[in-house]
Amino acid sequence: MTRAIGTLTRLASALLLAVAFGSAGYAQEGPRLDSPVDCVLGEDCFVQFYVDRGPGPGVLDYSCGGLTYNGHKGTDIRIPDLVAMAAGVSVIAAAEGVVRAVRDGMPDISANDVDPAVIAGREAGNAVVIAHPGGWESQYAHLRQGSVLVRSGDQISVGQPLGLVGMSGKANYPHLHFELRRKGITVDPFTGESAFEGCKPAGPGLWTPASAARLAYRPSGVLNVGFAGATPNRVAVRKGADRALILPRSLPVLLLWSDVFGLQAGDEEVFRIYAPDGRLLVEHREHLDNTAHQRFQYAGLRAPEDGWPAGNYTGIYELLRLTDGALRPALKAERLLVLE
Repeated sequence: MTRAIGTLTRLASALLLAVAFGSAGYAQEGPRLDSPVDCVLGEDCFVQFYVDRGPGPGVLDYSCGGLTYNGHKGTDIRIPDLVAMAAGVSVIAAAEGVVRAVRDGMPDISANDVDPAVIAGREAGNAVVIAHPGGWESQYAHLRQGSVLVRSGDQISVGQPLGLVGMSGKANYPHLHFELRRKGITVDPFTGESAFEGCKPAGPGLWTPASAARLAYRPSGVLNVGFAGATPNRVAVRKGADRALILPRSLPVLLLWSDVFGLQAGDEEVFRIYAPDGRLLVEHREHLDNTAHQRFQYAGLRAPEDGWPAGNYTGIYELLRLTDGALRPALKAERLLVLE
């Protein structure tokens, strides 16, 4: 019964917005948006989740894919790990306006490690809300503790730094949750329409042409790959472990790990490690029966009895996706390692 009521509420909200403002007019009325993060999309940052446009309990992103979760109201632009967060990635104003609200001081701790009661009512973590003409406002959430640079009442220009990408509030990886609202109701910046209205890949949206190109839809991405000389731990890797480019020849095992998002049922992951002389040492394949928003995996082999030969080793991760009845390359990443 709860799910049915929730679904009806979402449908009613979408209908009210459509009646009040008319879906077709949002892209013309709304602010023109620049990218809200100073990073290279697809290289050192990624859109992991979009606004949920599914009108029922299922999920749909604007491109009719599954990069969202039920009821999600924002665009999550993530950076690979805590190493990138510590280095600092700027969050910048997507449009001019006036700061309506600010919060700072909440720690950057994974929500998985915090009692939900501690962050209840403050799920956005450290955040900035900017008001724009016509009843529009944008929210920048999960900013890094102590990084917020603006105060309530400040006049903000496009591209002005607001803070740094963090992991405060209800977040379990470092990212910016960017949310756009008109008169309190969520609008998807990729379509210029309210949430929960179904997917519509084509449309002008609210991004500037340059930002729309930078934010072009990517269904999957490689966050990181690397080598390890012992079984890698997902949590430790995301904090910066197993990033060495030079390791000793005495390693008991040689493993290639990958951290990837946006995997789909039917995908196949391939791990290959090549010796300094070009020989293929290992090829390991993993078939996925289910979708996965994010997946950490590794493969490799034990050291030979006489130890690893010194030299340059190459690790290649590849994701194959079923397209037109055949598995075809979808993602590829390479890492080099020196054993000495």
